[in-house]
Amino acid sequence: MVKDKVAIVTGAARGIGEAIALKLAENGAHIAFTYVSDSSAEKAAALEQKLIALGVKAKAYKSNAGDFAACESFVGDVVKEFGTVDICVNNAGISKDNLLLRLTPDQWDDVMDINLKSVFNMTKQVIRPMMKAKSGSIINMSSIIGMKGNAGQTSYAASKAGIIGFTKSVALELGSRNIRCNAIAPGFVETDMTSYLKDGAGAEEYLKKIPLGRFGKSEEIANTTLFLASELSSYITGQVISACGGLNT
Repeated sequence: MVKDKVAIVTGAARGIGEAIALKLAENGAHIAFTYVSDSSAEKAAALEQKLIALGVKAKAYKSNAGDFAACESFVGDVVKEFGTVDICVNNAGISKDNLLLRLTPDQWDDVMDINLKSVFNMTKQVIRPMMKAKSGSIINMSSIIGMKGNAGQTSYAASKAGIIGFTKSVALELGSRNIRCNAIAPGFVETDMTSYLKDGAGAEEYLKKIPLGRFGKSEEIANTTLFLASELSSYITGQVISACGGLNT
């Protein structure tokens, strides 16, 4: 479905990002992906080998998507190594949950830098090769929290809501260049970041809110990403797909 396309996936050493990188590679895409911390280096190296074993070109880059200069350098290196960028999945994200009364400016800034500023940083860089090719698909990872809000997650909700507005604006700017930009809003998905939802005392309460009656899986978000990256979605841009088990119904 994306054979011989070059895809960037940020924050792919684990969780949803890892599932996306594997799904795109399974369908023929060459993968350049990022990780940010030394503690993720081993996982990143292992993922790189898994991707190569699927018969595609793959390379892990240690790069902070929240840093503009780092993104500029990273995308430049990818274009030199892979030739172009056809698909960009802005997946890097963190949460530092706290009630607004206790939320610190540093916590707010960290979430904004990694979740929202990173999308600007990466998109600004990848549209250059995409405009040259007159083709491209940008996929931004928002969240159901960015659409509904959630107590104790003001910074996370604001960052993910910002991604939606950014996505729609980019779609309007670049549609004439055949560059599509869409967002995915996952619901409660089983990852390391959300393990407290499944294992915590309130797990049953969360499940009651989900019409499908279960938490999502990373592969299900990867399937949605593959759809938006491929020509199956060639007439879709500026949209937000809620992969949430019906939570946003």
